[in-house]
Amino acid sequence: MEIQDRTDLCFPHLLNSSCRKPTLHWSEAILLNSVLLFISLITVVLNLLIIISVSHFRQLHTPTNILLLSLGVSDFFVGLLLMPFEIYRFTFCWFLGDAMCALFWFLMCNLISASIWNIVLVSVDRYIAICYPLDYSRKMSLMRVKYCVCLCWFCASSCSFFYAKDELIQSGRSKSCIGECKFIMSYIPGTFDLIFNFILPVTTIIVLYLRVFVVAVSQARAMRSHITVASFHSATSGTKKSELKAARTLGVLVVVYLMCYCPYYCYSLVGISLTNTPYSFSMFFLCYVNSCLNPVIYALFYPWFRKAVKVIVTLQILLLKIKKARA
Repeated sequence: MEIQDRTDLCFPHLLNSSCRKPTLHWSEAILLNSVLLFISLITVVLNLLIIISVSHFRQLHTPTNILLLSLGVSDFFVGLLLMPFEIYRFTFCWFLGDAMCALFWFLMCNLISASIWNIVLVSVDRYIAICYPLDYSRKMSLMRVKYCVCLCWFCASSCSFFYAKDELIQSGRSKSCIGECKFIMSYIPGTFDLIFNFILPVTTIIVLYLRVFVVAVSQARAMRSHITVASFHSATSGTKKSELKAARTLGVLVVVYLMCYCPYYCYSLVGISLTNTPYSFSMFFLCYVNSCLNPVIYALFYPWFRKAVKVIVTLQILLLKIKKARA
């Protein structure tokens, strides 16, 4: 019986302090890991296409696309680093050490926070473009957007250090046995995380969405009133279509964001501790899936992205580089 117990341990020589191996059957683990790794691969590929498109084509260096580039970078590393590590943490014993575990939690907080606030910046950009089109070039200049992106990443890193500072200073303080990677956020950082990474971003996005919707409705009423001249009528018609399209995009954003993050933050709100259980794994990975859906919501609806992807996939981008080198 003791031998059987030892074979179920991550570290058999540490009988009293070792964690037990995950209980998933090998067939279930293979199926689950295959599906989740496929999602991770799709996340990496989609966001890498955004990064290459905006970085390579100089004509795409606009304020909006710089924000999409920053969002793509954060989501790219979510797919490249966080998703595989989360799969490994749930389905295998943690053999990478306490320092690597602390680094994983720091990266998780940093990348998810940066992704969330990049979404907010994109929403602000679209709000100004639709509601204040004449002031857009002044309020959202290229240099100002770059400063905002740098500030976003700096704040995300600072908050992540605040969340995980205890774990970074004393690695492994949250784990109950050897062979697991667990992170328990105390009350104050947890409350700050709930406000800073959920309540405040969601409130901001919803307010901007409602404002865009009000502007679109007012323009539609102006068209129906027949008070404006014909030239204004035609201009308003084009503006109305643009505003309604932006309103639909922001509406999809709000719904997808809430679907991905509500389960985790609802658990946090009621004070339930998230440990290495199938429920916690599902909620964490659902947050990560938002990084796979972001490029679909923001980029695949833009014609420039489809054209850029065609150039990249068909390797025409290499021919363009050769022509530039010869010139």
